[in-house]
Amino acid sequence: MDWIGKLCGGLLGFILSRGSMSGALLGVVLGHLFDRGLGGFKNASGAGGFDRLSGRNRQQIFFEATFLAMGQLAKADGRVSEEEIRAARSVMHQMQLRPEEVRQAIDLFTRGKNPAYAIDEQITRLRKACRGQRQLLRTFVEIQMDMALSKGSIHAAERELLWRIAGQLDIGRVELAQLEAVLRARRRFGRAGTRAKTGHQELEQAYKALGIEPSASDREVKTAYRRLMNQHHPDKLVAKGLPDSMLEMAKERTREIRAAYDLIKKNRSIK
Repeated sequence: MDWIGKLCGGLLGFILSRGSMSGALLGVVLGHLFDRGLGGFKNASGAGGFDRLSGRNRQQIFFEATFLAMGQLAKADGRVSEEEIRAARSVMHQMQLRPEEVRQAIDLFTRGKNPAYAIDEQITRLRKACRGQRQLLRTFVEIQMDMALSKGSIHAAERELLWRIAGQLDIGRVELAQLEAVLRARRRFGRAGTRAKTGHQELEQAYKALGIEPSASDREVKTAYRRLMNQHHPDKLVAKGLPDSMLEMAKERTREIRAAYDLIKKNRSIK
């Protein structure tokens, strides 16, 4: 409907100028400006208004959605396990939250695990707030997947919820499955116990942590590493809207990726 102002302006200009084409043209120009102003108003007052969110507002929405979704995910199978509580606390610890932020995170987690709470509205809010920031949304899903993997296996109800959340954020099931495989590998690679395994097993996990096959060329290894480092670069994620409190988590991701790459690089004698 962005042509209404141009049409009305042109007609009005034509009439007021008594049939002058220059008057009609001036009316079209003024109508165009009206349409642009109306479009901006719609964006500011409707869903598009999230485009004008400040970085701090976007960070707050991300923070709230993170712990609400974690609570919902923890309760999805009917009970909140000790592993899930520890996982939530671990996230809070990694984030190095201030006391008031810890209280807020706990309140959000508690609200999220209430069976009566519906997460869909919050996920829609997150999607609108992070419009155009696909990697930020992918990071959000990574955090939730890590939460689900804290027990080692994912319950059917938890997987269904993950599918629903990812779907709302335009992340398909195939991409989600790939993300799960990579996160499982990173968890095994980064775990201290992994060091006790054979070099072959550790190297195999390193390839999986980068999301590539051992048959990949040196060039493909470097490309995968650079892509992942670019996707998880802490400063870039914070600039896009990742809360400052989650900076340490992003740094941990890059350390895991770098460790996997260093092992592969050493094995292949890549310069």
